[in-house]
Amino acid sequence: MEETEYSVRIKDLVTKYGDRTILNGINLDIRAGETMVILGGSGCGKSTLLRHLVGLSMPTSGSVIIRGQNLVELNEEQMNQLLHKVGMAFQGSALFNSMTIGENVSLSLREHTKLEPSTIEIMTRIKLELVGLSGFENFMPSELSGGMKKRAGVARALAMDPEILLFDEPSAGLDPVVAAGLDHLILKLKEAFRMTIIVVTHELPSAFLIADRITMLDKGQVLFVGTPEEIKASNIERVRQFLNRMPESTTTNEDAYLERLTGKV
Repeated sequence: MEETEYSVRIKDLVTKYGDRTILNGINLDIRAGETMVILGGSGCGKSTLLRHLVGLSMPTSGSVIIRGQNLVELNEEQMNQLLHKVGMAFQGSALFNSMTIGENVSLSLREHTKLEPSTIEIMTRIKLELVGLSGFENFMPSELSGGMKKRAGVARALAMDPEILLFDEPSAGLDPVVAAGLDHLILKLKEAFRMTIIVVTHELPSAFLIADRITMLDKGQVLFVGTPEEIKASNIERVRQFLNRMPESTTTNEDAYLERLTGKV
């Protein structure tokens, strides 16, 4: 596959915070136009990996290549230009409470383009209609439900017409019906825009519904990459444990706890 057919290429990515290794030799290629779901338990490195994709973290070693450009090699202006093509829907929606929903969605257009205010207003309404929030542009975030805030966050992520759209735990804190609505919104966006979508989640029903491929991380490393059908058929013990919601070995946990107490780790 040619380089241009990949939206994201991660090569030998290592991230350390002090003496602690968070990501340990990650290699992952994400194809243009596919929906990649990143699965894994708490503390496996999912969110850290996502931070690298939007330039919020820099690797200790290795490279993160977005649309053919290595983030490590870019200056601030080049980074900003590239990241205008990357939209991010944050876990907590991250809306500014002092702004209306319309102002939140249009913020990047007002700051990074020279479009006329009337054009920005039209584009904002289009994005809100796309996520099912037509007519809510003058509402404040405090007036919306949790699911509506998530949708507003997606509309804001779409404001600059990104080629890559990232979701951090989109279903977190939502009831199953609202979460299912967000899943179908992600499918709708993929069909409408043919964009590359990367979703970090631990929700298996969501992952199996929206993913073209799934990457499972474990202890900062890539444990598995494949289609939903392939991961369901995997015989890797750690994958089976995650999919079947099996607890860690009690003995292993007790031994690890004692080692921490005695300072042997």
